[in-house]
Amino acid sequence: MIALAIACMLVLAACGGNNGASSGDGGGNAEGAEEPELRMLMQYSLFDPNEDYMAKAITEKTGFPVKYEMLPAENADEKLNLMVANKEDFDLMKLSAPQFFKLATAGALEPLDELIDSYGANVKAAIKEPSWQSSTIDGQIYAVPETGSGISIGEELIVRQDWMDELGLEAPTTPDELYTVLKTIKDEKGVIPLTGSKDAIFGDISAAFGIHNAWNETDGTLAHKAELPQMKDFLTYMNKLYSEGLLDSEMPINTTPKAIEKFSSGQAAMFRMAWWNAPGLVKALEQSAPESEIAVIPYLQSAEGAAEVGISTAITWYIAIPKASENKEAAMRFLDAKLADDVFKSLAIGEEGVHHEVKDGKYFPILPKFNDDLNNGSAYMTGTNEHTYPDYWQARVRKDPVLQHYYETFQANAEAAEIIIDPMSTAPPIDAVSRNTQKLNKLLTDAVIMFISGSRDIAEYDQFLEQWHAEGGAEMVASANEWYQSAGAGE
Repeated sequence: MIALAIACMLVLAACGGNNGASSGDGGGNAEGAEEPELRMLMQYSLFDPNEDYMAKAITEKTGFPVKYEMLPAENADEKLNLMVANKEDFDLMKLSAPQFFKLATAGALEPLDELIDSYGANVKAAIKEPSWQSSTIDGQIYAVPETGSGISIGEELIVRQDWMDELGLEAPTTPDELYTVLKTIKDEKGVIPLTGSKDAIFGDISAAFGIHNAWNETDGTLAHKAELPQMKDFLTYMNKLYSEGLLDSEMPINTTPKAIEKFSSGQAAMFRMAWWNAPGLVKALEQSAPESEIAVIPYLQSAEGAAEVGISTAITWYIAIPKASENKEAAMRFLDAKLADDVFKSLAIGEEGVHHEVKDGKYFPILPKFNDDLNNGSAYMTGTNEHTYPDYWQARVRKDPVLQHYYETFQANAEAAEIIIDPMSTAPPIDAVSRNTQKLNKLLTDAVIMFISGSRDIAEYDQFLEQWHAEGGAEMVASANEWYQSAGAGE
């Protein structure tokens, strides 16, 4: 019903003459004239978007006054659909992938090709060609894609190095060596050898079995990780760890905070940590065991001797101009102004000598000014300069020496291995994928936990895969491959 309401309202909007790139401010602001106030819809966050330093800095740097509003914390999608159906006069919307797909396919968003060609020189220069694929539907661009910080590896196994030294153990380099290390720790220390959470099953260990990302490419064809034949080998290995007490018996119910607590309190010897959790974890461990030492385990090698790590570089947000906007050209000029080199840099990391400083060619934050003024900066992003932002962004991990250490260590270890990028990273929102991903991910996670814990025999994996295909997996994989071939990626 909501989609029908959106469509009906769009027909009325078209009859009123308010669609198309020529509507609104009429083709470029006259020199010296004031820019129109724009209305932008943001995602929910816990701050006043109109009083934040960033809101004022953006207006100062671009010359555009902007009124910011946020979606609610609950029922955000329903609220968004009602806003669009009621033709609320937003000029810009920062949308998640599912939100973008739904509104774009309902005809609620303005095609941006002509606007970008006319007013988006900085936008064109800032965003790399592959990123545009993600916001292109039926040959037309419907949003400015906003990437994250570039290729950035988030998690890696860590271990209590003081215990490793005590037991005379070297860092494992393969799953077989990992098994030996875990078994020795269990026998000699009587602690949980490896803890983890139900939400972080895949990673370093699965990559050593050839399971890198949600989507994997072989000979020009995409397969979901659920379909990979090596999944059975991975599950057999994990079941062995679980059945022998080498993997936390509570892994199927652990949350990430619970797993962190077990490691930092000295109950567990090994854990797959995200670098952004390092400061809290390290501080807690120092309090519980002041003489402890942590080491990062390099990414494990496969049976063929290759160390690989998977990553998705999928688009984070989509910046769209609604059909109902009366300021379409001004909205694009605003997006373009924010991506001018000097403006974007100042919005990303502030002013040199005030918010950041440069040491050995690297950007470091000046605290507390950096945090005070720029803490909410990412919420205001409307596309990034993909060429420079990865370097600017690293100023944020240099706010804390512990954070910086683990971030840089993880990246160096990944570079020493081979980084495998998810081939679906640049895909636009695909209907069959958007509709089925959440349900199928839960189905897979629940089944994997049962296979690992032994409550379901791994011999039944083919039977599970038939169910996965029947409940939307086959449709999802077919649609993913249709996009992959049409984009020329599979050639």
